Amino acid sequence: MNAPAETRKFEAEVAQVLHLVTHSLYSHKEIFLRELISNASDACDKLRFESIANPELSAGDSELHIDVSWDPDARTVTVRDNGIGMTRDEVVANIGTIASSGTRRFLEAMSGEQKADARLIGQFGVGFYSAFVVADKVTVLTRRADAPESEGVKWESDGKGEYSLEQVDEPLRGTAVILHLKADEDEFLKRWQLRSLITRYSDHVAFPIRMPKEKDDKPTDEFETINAASALWTKPKSEISDEDYQSFYKSLGHDFNDALAWTHNRVEGSQSFTTLLYLPSQPPFDLMMGGRDERKGLKLYIKRVFIMDAAEELLPNYLRFVRGVVDADDLPLNVSREILQHNRQLERIKAACVKRVLDLIEKLAKDEPEKFATFYKAFGNTLKEGISEDANNRERIAKLLRFASTKGDGTSQTTSLDDYIGRMAVGQDAIWYITADSYASAFGSPQLEAFKAKGIEVLLMSDRIDEWMIGSLSEYDGKKLKSVAKGEVPLDEADKKKQEEATKEAEPLLKKLKELLGDRVGEVKVSARLTDSPSCLALSDYEMAPHLARLLREAGQDMPESKPTLEINPQHALVKRVETEADEAKARDLATLLLEQAEISAGAQLPDPAAFVQRMNRVLLG
Repeated sequence: MNAPAETRKFEAEVAQVLHLVTHSLYSHKEIFLRELISNASDACDKLRFESIANPELSAGDSELHIDVSWDPDARTVTVRDNGIGMTRDEVVANIGTIASSGTRRFLEAMSGEQKADARLIGQFGVGFYSAFVVADKVTVLTRRADAPESEGVKWESDGKGEYSLEQVDEPLRGTAVILHLKADEDEFLKRWQLRSLITRYSDHVAFPIRMPKEKDDKPTDEFETINAASALWTKPKSEISDEDYQSFYKSLGHDFNDALAWTHNRVEGSQSFTTLLYLPSQPPFDLMMGGRDERKGLKLYIKRVFIMDAAEELLPNYLRFVRGVVDADDLPLNVSREILQHNRQLERIKAACVKRVLDLIEKLAKDEPEKFATFYKAFGNTLKEGISEDANNRERIAKLLRFASTKGDGTSQTTSLDDYIGRMAVGQDAIWYITADSYASAFGSPQLEAFKAKGIEVLLMSDRIDEWMIGSLSEYDGKKLKSVAKGEVPLDEADKKKQEEATKEAEPLLKKLKELLGDRVGEVKVSARLTDSPSCLALSDYEMAPHLARLLREAGQDMPESKPTLEINPQHALVKRVETEADEAKARDLATLLLEQAEISAGAQLPDPAAFVQRMNRVLLG
């Protein structure tokens, strides 16, 4: 006996998604068909995979397909598949709730000041809800392939906060989504319109998409296949146009934008496989936080049979923005995620994918600088993660990185390490850089003064990841990378002599400053870095930059307290004032301000901002 129907409320976030989708995507109404067909294709893929171990699942209906039909009298459009289907619990989980970790980001993006963008759909597992853009009621009939006919499920909602759930007899395996169209959506009751949308967005879905033939403007019971129904990546490249590649990318990546570039390769030999890999032109919103598993990274096929989305197994994390497919000939069809993690053949495929992606990015950098600039703006920081994660390709990745520079074009990150080396002065043996939490902080840092005075170029690294990344990039092309804020500044013999004389002359002042500052500093020294500013901090070669330490503390991490080295410019008027000040309290205020302004310039957090303000006021008032 079937369980009685019940009415449930959507989760609060689902209700928000429904409201935003139905009120914001009017300019891209046709997106619903692409999304429902993609979901149907996923269901067919899953059945085909599960049927490898359990052939009974597809018994009696082994030809997987997707049917799109319309009924002018009932004003309905139906998308039906004979794929895996869903149980009652799966319906509730997949439609009544949203499990995606990126949902809140989606809601923020859709409800922000910028106009909602249809490319957000699909990247958060919310594609099904686009049906409500054109329908005022949606009915779902579904039965899982291994469930009896009596355990079918009927889901129905008008998208206004509630849905009904009912157990029904369902003779057909798979899922049918029935859209009851709104009064002003007659265009989707025309066969030619539905067919043109399928051709535009779903032609390369690897399952037959069928539509009823038409007679006297009415659908008949006879179906015909209207898409190419072949895996694009299996065709020779000579038979695939750029338009075909872009169309497949948009279907694969759920993106309205064109791909920036792609690479399509077939490897033959002891291990044979095909790769089709795309670089998006804009970062997916779920790039940094994960998202719906079925829509992330690369899809793995074995002999055209979909196995899983295996981004972690097929590409390293720093290339997670890449979309595409890998189709292997030699992996066992019953492969599981656990086996994948320890499969040597897959490691070779992964290495090949990494090589192809880096080859593609290098080609952009060399031949299409405008496209490379677009890529780097979107994914440069993600690529930097590879410096720490991929030691085998560290040099290749480093070659692709771009930075702002004291000899560059303002804030633009256009200087490569090779550019820098090409401009190095005779005798210079290091690549100099500075890290900070903004371009302005980096460019204006007092630690740069001596380098600017000598005409030595310095790379200005102001992205949050830079200080962490540079810890794994100690050398490039035989040249050491050195921070202008760490260690000793290189001096010629004449400069060394001047430095020694200045230090000897300033010994009483250094001693006085150390006594005034006490435990707040580890050491006070005469600086070789400063020409105009009174003071700066100097770090040891292995000490973390203050701005990064501050960020980590704000994130809740315990950071060891370190006593900085204060470097001073004895010729500066403020330093001379400390030297001549007889009042100990005033001298202590001045000395402390020397330290605190150095800390602020370095991005450190003042231990007591209120005391700093009071001290500054006392000095200003004399």
